[in-house]
Amino acid sequence: TESGLMLLPVSVGMFALGLASGRLAARLGSKNLLIAGSIVSAAGYFVVAFQHDTEVDIYLAMSLVGIGFGLAFSAMSNVVVAAVPPEQTGVASGMNANIRTIGGALGAACMATVVTAGASSSGVPQESGYTNGFLMLGVAVGLGAVAALFIPAMQRNTTTNLEQSPGLRHPELAMVAGGTLVGDESE
Repeated sequence: TESGLMLLPVSVGMFALGLASGRLAARLGSKNLLIAGSIVSAAGYFVVAFQHDTEVDIYLAMSLVGIGFGLAFSAMSNVVVAAVPPEQTGVASGMNANIRTIGGALGAACMATVVTAGASSSGVPQESGYTNGFLMLGVAVGLGAVAALFIPAMQRNTTTNLEQSPGLRHPELAMVAGGTLVGDESE
């Protein structure tokens, strides 16, 4: 559908920047990418809120949202994993994924509520409802950028779970399940 095509730049931007974010994080740091990505996504929401007269306006704004999310989501995973001991990386990654999913669901529900609250008597949403919804999303993502400013500096963990676990006879056989070393014995 037409609305799906207008959202395609979000997916393309997330994919493209998700691929490049590892190299960018090595140069700039994951915290900085998280902040920058949040700012770019917020800018995309503000652009679509105020400038949505043509399809090109919407494609450009949604490209900003996708680029920002591509930077922020991958950086967020790095920040979360760096904040916990190595044996808790599985739990931290799972919590990050769950909270991100819940946040997306809440954002969509809030957007739908704001859009439909401004519906006409015939039930058709008004332009002002969409404008207010995108403003709300821009503010929420912008607040995320502000919150990211308070993330402590990341410590680079250069040792792996295997290097930290004394007494492994066959480290090449060790398995990590849910972030926890479960064994190094062959069966």
